[in-house]
Amino acid sequence: MKILSWNVNGLRANYQKGFWDWLKNAKADIVCLQEVRSRIGDLPDELKDIRGYNFFLNPAQKPGYSGTAVYSKVKPDNEEAGMGLNRFDNEGRIIRLDFPGFILLNLYLPHGGRQKENLGYKLEVYDDLLDYLKNPAVKNKKIILVGDFNVAHQEIDLARPKDNKNNIMFTPEERERIDRIVELGFIDSFRKFDKTAGHYTWWPYFANARERNLGWRIDYCFVSSPLANKLKKAFILDKVMGSDHCPVGIDISL
Repeated sequence: MKILSWNVNGLRANYQKGFWDWLKNAKADIVCLQEVRSRIGDLPDELKDIRGYNFFLNPAQKPGYSGTAVYSKVKPDNEEAGMGLNRFDNEGRIIRLDFPGFILLNLYLPHGGRQKENLGYKLEVYDDLLDYLKNPAVKNKKIILVGDFNVAHQEIDLARPKDNKNNIMFTPEERERIDRIVELGFIDSFRKFDKTAGHYTWWPYFANARERNLGWRIDYCFVSSPLANKLKKAFILDKVMGSDHCPVGIDISL
């Protein structure tokens, strides 16, 4: 099974840049999107009804903001669109789909603000996510956790760690939350296969950062330990354009 995840930085804008052709050619079983910034009525019909895919959308209450979506060839047994934290849920930042044999969580974690004005909210969301993952109803299940986590976990995950050690997306508090996800038994799928530097998923728009590969790896595909031996491949599709992020993904036997 091929699962992809992409912060599209506005699905309607990405659609104008070739999203439709990319999706058709991706040959993925499941495609998870973040920052769709669209309600169902905003989207072109061909994005809502793609042959072979079931479409799930969790928009933010605020128009043109946040939101998540999933295209899946496999029809899930159950769909949920909340974690029990009002602000987070109202921003459309989570879709949970229960499939035969595994649970998929598509997440768009808050940024935190350039001046860290929303760091407290971000850490609260992470703490709630950790509690959610520790819940007996979820713990020890086969879980695939994908999305934009808005944190570079280790120094190898951004081009200039020393320059950013106290900046948002690389503060000790944020990085420690990713540590705790790993401590719960989740595997960073990309690092299972590739431990080298220079692999990023997001680049600032200024200073030709993408051309110079001055990026951050803040988009992840985590799998719970019961699925570790099912992973076949993990990858970053850094040549795919259309957003300031690029898609990431896994091939997994399910």
